[in-house]
Amino acid sequence: METPYVDWLATSRALTTAGCAIAIGAHLISERDGYTHHGIYAGNGQVIHYGGFHHSSKRRPIEYIPLHGFAAGKGIKIQSEPDAIYTGTDAVERARSRLGEDQYQLLTNNCEHFCTWCVSGVGRSEQVRRCLRNPWTGIKMLFALARGECMPSVTARSRIAGTFAA
Repeated sequence: METPYVDWLATSRALTTAGCAIAIGAHLISERDGYTHHGIYAGNGQVIHYGGFHHSSKRRPIEYIPLHGFAAGKGIKIQSEPDAIYTGTDAVERARSRLGEDQYQLLTNNCEHFCTWCVSGVGRSEQVRRCLRNPWTGIKMLFALARGECMPSVTARSRIAGTFAA
């Protein structure tokens, strides 16, 4: 099944506030340089996502963000979830139940883990799995993160590199 791609959302604030063609509770993906960012569409042009270290060296919690802010000038894909246990408002309620949570961990509790938990009840991250299976993919992702769009803390970088800060 093909994942729908919604390019017009990336640049149009008027269309993003309308939330055209996006179902409540949809698992959204926005491509970044070297990784993907994930969120749950909450309706009214709003997305619930794990802020993580996006555009900041300070960790941000699970929060609401406008759809155009989530897109960050990129397109948005709607992730197909054929085996979802929670859909629509149920998925959004699960996302809302974690608003304010500030336990972001790049490898074990990131934005993708959050979204898969919202729709399937189990947090998992295919991009983390790909990086662990293929070290070159992981290295490219780390370089993308280090360029500044999403800068993990020194401790997180140390864990990824296999050394642990005291």
